[in-house]
Amino acid sequence: MELSVLLLFALLTGLLVLLARGRPKAHGRLPPGPRPLPFLGNLLQMDRKGLLKSFLRFQQKYGDVFTVYLGPRPVVIICGTEAIREALVDQAEVFSGRAKIAVVDPIFQGYGVVFANGERWKALRRFSLATMRDFGMGKRGVEERIQEEAQCLVEELRKSQGALQDPVFYFHSITANIICSIVFGKRFDYRDPEFLRLLELLFQSFVLISSLSSQLFELYSSFLKYFPGSHRQIYKNLQEINVFIGRSVEQHRETLDPNDKSNPQSQFDHQNLIMSVLSLFFAGTETTSTTLRYGFLLMLKYPHITERIQKEIDQVIGSYRPPALDDRAQMPYTDAVIHEIQRFADLIPIGVPHMVTKDTHFRGYILPKGTEVYPVLSSALHESCYFEKPNDFNPDHFLDANGVVKKNDAFMPFSIGKRICLGEGIARIELFLFFTTILQNFSVASPVAPEDIDLTPQESGVGNVPPNYRIQFLPRQRG
Repeated sequence: MELSVLLLFALLTGLLVLLARGRPKAHGRLPPGPRPLPFLGNLLQMDRKGLLKSFLRFQQKYGDVFTVYLGPRPVVIICGTEAIREALVDQAEVFSGRAKIAVVDPIFQGYGVVFANGERWKALRRFSLATMRDFGMGKRGVEERIQEEAQCLVEELRKSQGALQDPVFYFHSITANIICSIVFGKRFDYRDPEFLRLLELLFQSFVLISSLSSQLFELYSSFLKYFPGSHRQIYKNLQEINVFIGRSVEQHRETLDPNDKSNPQSQFDHQNLIMSVLSLFFAGTETTSTTLRYGFLLMLKYPHITERIQKEIDQVIGSYRPPALDDRAQMPYTDAVIHEIQRFADLIPIGVPHMVTKDTHFRGYILPKGTEVYPVLSSALHESCYFEKPNDFNPDHFLDANGVVKKNDAFMPFSIGKRICLGEGIARIELFLFFTTILQNFSVASPVAPEDIDLTPQESGVGNVPPNYRIQFLPRQRG
């Protein structure tokens, strides 16, 4: 018995030594933070509800900039609107590096526009912007594509005849079809088996990536990767999605500049193209569809807000033509509600990790080249000096005394700076057109009383995943 205990102790000691050797040697002068333990880092000081709760608690003690050890590695956490803007806007170039997300790194491995760095990232960013411009903003502009998809959705919702529905399927279908239209040049029928499988994989992966187990994996990936867990299912899912998009990538390779294809230094190799398209699917499908899910849950929770939006729709658009993007300027209340949905949903509470590209002075500290930086976007979206009631859903946060939509520096749901989400423009158009088209044609209802509707996310990690709910889409009478 004693021998087995000694052997176990020796094994654990050896494991700790091996892991400690992999600990990066921090130089410079990092911000203060909770004191770490060898190998464990700050695990024992973490909130059991996840990284976000932990970071917000540490912010109260250490201020807006502090260091946390995620397992053996130091990460600089930046909270608050001013500090995030100082880093990502005022020092945009040096903070433009991209750090890894452990649970998806085995798939991306630094490829694709989201996770690439240096010249590779700059080339892929230009390519992605050009792709969205040429395929999304060309002859059949993105607005027209979204309007067509919105009408397809209306017809599909009419078939439900007011029965209770899970909105996940509908909102995933319409947002995925917009990306398919940009990437593949076509949309899919909502019942297409291959399309349904894609939606299932995207949704399941987003939930798993946001889970508590994936957050734990972020701390100890070098050790946990050898054991079963959600990371293996995520890898399997993303590999299957890559098979789905592979054929389209091959077709698009033919449209690249011949100088790029013949240049051995070109960044447009097969791996980068596939990973860039995969990034577009996640950025363009999951984020917008999840925002819509939160939005309509909030409409069920606050029916008086829904009624006021519909009144504005009736006054500005009427019931006999589809909503258009030009209508937004005449619909300040609806625009403010959509802004507040994005703020309140807090979809990506901890922005995708950054990395400094060289030794950097920031707020009196020295961040060595390669230091990981986590901008906590949630801390800005809930900052009381920018939002009067940050924990309440209140469209007045985005309206001035005259009822005009006002800009707010703390509003950064797509992040800010050089790494801002490339799909921001398309996402904003989608949210307005889908939201107004649905409420133009339908009222919404739930068997759950508004006061009993729970808004608590079912998962809160890389993303906030709204709770499951069912909703009725009841056709409105045309005026």
